[in-house]
Amino acid sequence: MIPVILSGGNGSRLWPLSRKMYPKQFLPLIGEETMFQQTLNRLPDNLGEPIVVCNEEHRFIVAEQMQLIGRKAQAILLEPFGRNTAPAAAMAAFQILESGHDQIMILLPADHHIKDVPAFHEALKKAEQAALEGKLVLFGIEPDQPETGYGYIRKGDSFKELAFDVEAFVEKPDEATAKDYLSSGEYLWNSGMFVMSAERYLQELKQYEPDIYETCQLAFNNCHVDMDFKRLPAESFTHCPDNSIDYAVMEHTRDAVTVPLNAGWSDVGAWSAMWSVNSKDDKGNALHGDVLAEDAQGCFVRGHDKLVALLGVEDLVVVDTQDAVMVAHRDKVQDVKKLVSRMDKAERSETIVHREVFRPWGSYDSVDMGARFQVKRIKVKPGASLSLQKHHHRAEHWIVVQGTARVTCGEQEFLLSENQSTYIPIGEVHRLVNPGKIMLEIIEVQSDTYLGEDDIVRLQDNYGRSESGRSEAGGEDTSASDKQSAKDSVSA
Repeated sequence: MIPVILSGGNGSRLWPLSRKMYPKQFLPLIGEETMFQQTLNRLPDNLGEPIVVCNEEHRFIVAEQMQLIGRKAQAILLEPFGRNTAPAAAMAAFQILESGHDQIMILLPADHHIKDVPAFHEALKKAEQAALEGKLVLFGIEPDQPETGYGYIRKGDSFKELAFDVEAFVEKPDEATAKDYLSSGEYLWNSGMFVMSAERYLQELKQYEPDIYETCQLAFNNCHVDMDFKRLPAESFTHCPDNSIDYAVMEHTRDAVTVPLNAGWSDVGAWSAMWSVNSKDDKGNALHGDVLAEDAQGCFVRGHDKLVALLGVEDLVVVDTQDAVMVAHRDKVQDVKKLVSRMDKAERSETIVHREVFRPWGSYDSVDMGARFQVKRIKVKPGASLSLQKHHHRAEHWIVVQGTARVTCGEQEFLLSENQSTYIPIGEVHRLVNPGKIMLEIIEVQSDTYLGEDDIVRLQDNYGRSESGRSEAGGEDTSASDKQSAKDSVSA
């Protein structure tokens, strides 16, 4: 069996911790490992190397997090933009069949939590047997409460004591209906986890959603290898319909079955779920960080770098990050996405990146800013290098606070050790490299009238990024001449 990790989500309901450029699956929400790493590590040892389908902007995060846990991917497929799970599964299926042999694929979202791993493995064995019989298997979670945030599956007849036929898919119910579903014992939560043959999935997709099948086939046949990744071409993938596996295939096929799963599952889709899966004190509070709670109960608090104090409150969610604080009632956290939507419309950066922005070479944190200056803390991994670049509108002062820096500035190349500094004039070609074995940390002070992250011309890069396009901060790809015109307009 081949695990297929679907890692294209943004996790907007877990804002402000989850951001578009660093969403929830890459965060250590429960335990020390990230959700993505836990998804890989809970798999049985006898499976093939995984296929990961992710947003192209997350490619280096995926590669690094797999490397940290000693995992290798059969392929990392990069979507230029999200088109939901049905196209993502199709791309993985085409990747499997490229070898000339059909195999069973396990489609797993990268951001789910499963507490009882042995129970998951037992259910996986049943799902594999059903898939070998030509069935398209969906894990159904045995409900323990009248949940209104999940879709439901109604069980039908038993299939060879392995699974149940899917009699019907049901949309998210109201509370009264959810209570009826729970008491009947006939319904399961729709987990969004599937087991099926790659060839059978494509057969059903071609029958029920031929536009998705044909577009994905065209995109896959024209993808190109970029370092350790496979890029899907935007020009063909843009025409692919947006649809889920459930709507595209499972609600139409006659071969849908469900394997019940009772393994402490959660999709960790909202802060209320985080409260549910975390340990609590005798007042029902789940507290993380430097938190002082007095006369408070039923609260979830995730602090960051400051004291969070609660007094006389109930059922609150408080999440503190470097650049944002969110306070919500626990019953309202499903609506966090409404806040995110408002911020998106206002073009606020807080939905896109954290204050500390991660890059393949390390990270930077904007710690202070004024009218004509900006101060950043820059971390460069051992052996890593920023791009060879220049700026039209800012000068930079670099001070090494940890490690050793190899600096290129114009025609010069030299080393700086701790407490040493250098100056990069406006327009000078420069590069920063960490030649050492420990993390390099520098303080960068930028100065001039325009300090936007689009003020960059990349001349050479080790990570395959656009030479005249993306800034280190993740700005949009544009030509050097277009960016210069835009910068000149701002300066004027």
